[in-house]
Amino acid sequence: MCGIIGAVAERDVVPILLEGLKRLEYRGYDSAGLAVINHSSRTLERQRVVGKVKELETLLHSTPLASPTGIAHTRWATHGKPSLANAHPQVSKDTVAVVHNGIIENYLPLRLQLEQHGYEFRSDTDTEVIAHFIHHFLQQGRELAAAVFETLHILEGTYAICVIYTGEPGRLVAARRHAPLIVGIGIGENFIASDVAAIVPVTQRVIFLEDGDMVTLQRDQFTILDFSGQPVTRQIHTSTLQADAVERGEYRHYMQKEIFEQPRALRNTFDNRIYQGRVLEAAFGPKAKPLFDNIEAVQIIACGTSYHAGLVARYWLESLAKIPCAVEIASEFRYRQPLANPHTLIVAISQSGETADTLAAVQEAKRLGFGPTLAICNVPESSLVRLADLVWMTHAGPEMGVASTKAFTTQLLSLLILTVVLGRRHQMTAEEEKNIVTAILSLPQEIDKVLLLNSQIKQWAEQFANKNHALFLGRGIHYPIAMEGALKLKEISYIHAEAYPAGELKHGPLALVDANMPVVAVAPNDALQEKLKSNLQEVHARGGQLFIFANHRAIMQSSDYVKIIELGEINEIISPLVYSIPLQLLAYHAAVIKGTDVDQPRNLAKSVTVE
Repeated sequence: MCGIIGAVAERDVVPILLEGLKRLEYRGYDSAGLAVINHSSRTLERQRVVGKVKELETLLHSTPLASPTGIAHTRWATHGKPSLANAHPQVSKDTVAVVHNGIIENYLPLRLQLEQHGYEFRSDTDTEVIAHFIHHFLQQGRELAAAVFETLHILEGTYAICVIYTGEPGRLVAARRHAPLIVGIGIGENFIASDVAAIVPVTQRVIFLEDGDMVTLQRDQFTILDFSGQPVTRQIHTSTLQADAVERGEYRHYMQKEIFEQPRALRNTFDNRIYQGRVLEAAFGPKAKPLFDNIEAVQIIACGTSYHAGLVARYWLESLAKIPCAVEIASEFRYRQPLANPHTLIVAISQSGETADTLAAVQEAKRLGFGPTLAICNVPESSLVRLADLVWMTHAGPEMGVASTKAFTTQLLSLLILTVVLGRRHQMTAEEEKNIVTAILSLPQEIDKVLLLNSQIKQWAEQFANKNHALFLGRGIHYPIAMEGALKLKEISYIHAEAYPAGELKHGPLALVDANMPVVAVAPNDALQEKLKSNLQEVHARGGQLFIFANHRAIMQSSDYVKIIELGEINEIISPLVYSIPLQLLAYHAAVIKGTDVDQPRNLAKSVTVE
């Protein structure tokens, strides 16, 4: 959600800013802009567009800007609709420019104060309040860093901000609170960004700022202060992200690339974590064993796709590990006042590690007195990773498509591995663990087989592209997979889709079924298959069009209204992971046929860093 990049250097930074914005496009946005300081005239120059970064690039070709100091932003609307006036950077008195991720919760009373001081507002954003207050403190004789510091202490809410000021042209000041921000360290140049991906073409030496940090950057030095104003030292890391890791390569879309990367991503998730048929629980961290020894229950907290992964894990944890498990959407958990148990493991799942609701829910769980927290995450040094007691990195690699694919399946695999580790402490035998590990090791090959069905699934997708609604059905552990399939279709094709446990059909959803409502069924050969057959017959009898993913054709007789794709025999333990792949492909191809923006669907963002 939103993207920030800033730079101070000896060379022209405008091309760096533009390239950084392009690499942040995956986060989702509705407008883009940049501002630079003309060092010779000490004036602020700004260009903004409503739309894509390529439109900003076109504008800059016709009206070039050049400077060694600048900031840039892609905005996802929170306060104020997408418009040129609301696009970032926001400015004050043509001397201060600010880019901002997050939400300032007390911006209305602050705006009233500023209007009383004579400031005129030209946007509907909360961000403009930040720019004007910084200018207000500068007018009182403060230097830029001091003006930003004072402003931060009157802001309530979440922010990652970056500021430039014409009075100090070789300087950039940035700060964060509950929103990610990193420093990039170059040779004779320094950078700020909301994501490592934005700066990997120019440096791989990065500092992950802590909550409350404020940094002042010049081209040859930087200083970091904590929220109390004391200088602090933060560790310099070398990012392993390669510049070409965030490029599409041979694929038309990032989502397509990431679907086909899943065999390798899953292998990366279990590599070096399994030895001689056993999971190495030390991979959860050096404190894992004593903390896991005291666990009596699990509470999973997540949002969106990660929530669906948690729902699958509940089946594994209760049936295989014999340990109670509850799953809750993070934004609900944080306000529910749940009863805390110090022997309950909190499992927080987030691809980015910056999901605002999940972070807040973990903090609330700690406050209430729950047991240790485990983060299942794909981004090292993210806020969630730093907050948790235990960490399991999924190692999925960068996921650029807004609709999660490989992050979902690697989260599922991570949760299955957690099931094994906790199961040892209850009733799971060594032989049962070995069987699960064998199934895990077969995952890359099993998914390779399903990916070979791509062309058949693409043909199915042609029958979805002109539909307005779809229904997804599953039973047992595959019901959350149906939920994930429905979410994928609605996210990127804009086809309204719902998922139901198949047994619930006659309790309402059957009223919707007709020839214009395609019904997708996840139908593995498991203990509930016979029950599922009866449910599918209910759809068939009412003229519904069925699209069934099954182990074999015995599930139903194929006809004009019953389409079946066989996935072959799949180990029941890993079946949820394997069945998620065809649903991803179905959503992808339906969106491509409809012509929607697959990687950046409207109104959505990759990393949801606001509540």
